[in-house]
Amino acid sequence: MKRRYFGTDGIRGQANVFPMTPDLAMRVGIAAGTIFRNGAHRHRVVIGKDTRLSGYMLENALVAGFTAAGLDVFLLGPIPTPAVAMLTRSLRCDIGVMISASHNPFQDNGIKLFGPDGYKLSDDIEAQIEDLLEKDLSGQLAKAEEIGRAKRVDGDIYRYLEHVKRTLPRDVTLQGLRIAIDCANGAAYKVAPAVLWELGAEVVTIGNEPSGININLNCGSTSPVALQKKVDEVRADIGIALDGDADRVIIVDENGSIVDGDQLMAVIAESWAESQQLRGNGIVATVMSNLGLERFLDDKGLGLARTKVGDRYVVEHMRQHNYNVGGEQSGHIVLSDYGTTGDGLVAALQILAAVKRTGRTVSEVCRRFEPVPQLLRNVRISGGKPLEDIQVRKAIADAEAELARNGRLVIRPSGTEPLIRVMAEGDDRAQIERIVNELIGTISNVRSAA
Repeated sequence: MKRRYFGTDGIRGQANVFPMTPDLAMRVGIAAGTIFRNGAHRHRVVIGKDTRLSGYMLENALVAGFTAAGLDVFLLGPIPTPAVAMLTRSLRCDIGVMISASHNPFQDNGIKLFGPDGYKLSDDIEAQIEDLLEKDLSGQLAKAEEIGRAKRVDGDIYRYLEHVKRTLPRDVTLQGLRIAIDCANGAAYKVAPAVLWELGAEVVTIGNEPSGININLNCGSTSPVALQKKVDEVRADIGIALDGDADRVIIVDENGSIVDGDQLMAVIAESWAESQQLRGNGIVATVMSNLGLERFLDDKGLGLARTKVGDRYVVEHMRQHNYNVGGEQSGHIVLSDYGTTGDGLVAALQILAAVKRTGRTVSEVCRRFEPVPQLLRNVRISGGKPLEDIQVRKAIADAEAELARNGRLVIRPSGTEPLIRVMAEGDDRAQIERIVNELIGTISNVRSAA
């Protein structure tokens, strides 16, 4: 059944426009609080957020909902998404909430929910919440004497800081490294520079002056040009770009070249396999990861299991099949030995560990394979189901037949935006460019005719 509220990463949309309104946020608090209100103990929830202006509005609405449902609320303030997941477990909370639209512009916001185990909610639980949101919730409200309390616990960010520091191998120090870090004017603007400095690095920070409206604006992992310039300006050994909620990372090497999530997963997989830390004899990635990564792993005797797009699906597969490394090309890297969701800082520390142990430059360490030419383009849609059109389906089938064993084709609707994403990859760049352009044209024509 089609979801009305939840997408691939919680509930997301433009702030103050349905579904991202304070009214719905309050109802989410009541509904989620109702589902996780089990047992006779005082129930508690942690709420973190990134630096978006609308975070204040949604935070207060969620507090109203959860306290109305009888849960006590701990407000963490601006804090990375993986910190919320970690603190949900550390504080023995019944549920965790992150208010963020990740890499999206400030006008958007979202609500991500975590269960008491620190993992994102399953489809079944999200469906239960959606079912409650469509009903009268007055019967779920707590009695007057059982209404929850709320308090700010900003100091708990240091629990996360210490947790991240402990993920760096004990035989490694960051002394001697000059690191430029771009915090995207987002949730990690305090904690990320502190972690790197306390581990011994010389740290140069940008994107650490959030205004409420500049999150991800010409900065961060989706816009690394500013970091590339800073790496060159200060002659940094490495640049680290986080996104708005710090659950993804992109690396810039000492030459200013960008290193994406596929290369980072290759570095970690190879390093962990050599130290016998890697489980599952491979890694988990999505259908969007480059074919070059798959070929690299195969040459190392390692496998690549693919899932549909969304780090939650990567994590589900990792849990079901005992993998401990997974992620996405976009820079979501999930290392289940250290956390339950993507963590840009923790992933960056694993790359830094490989750099320090080998004594080689970042460009040498992080260029593990030659990517197969890959092209991704988006078609904006206003409604309808263009992928079900007969002409579109035939064009897709013809393209898949043409690529055959020499490449891959992935066409999917975005889970967070009104877009159709068209991706092709193969050894012949001209071929994939032609295929993608032809498919974009076919989908656009069908969209226009509708």
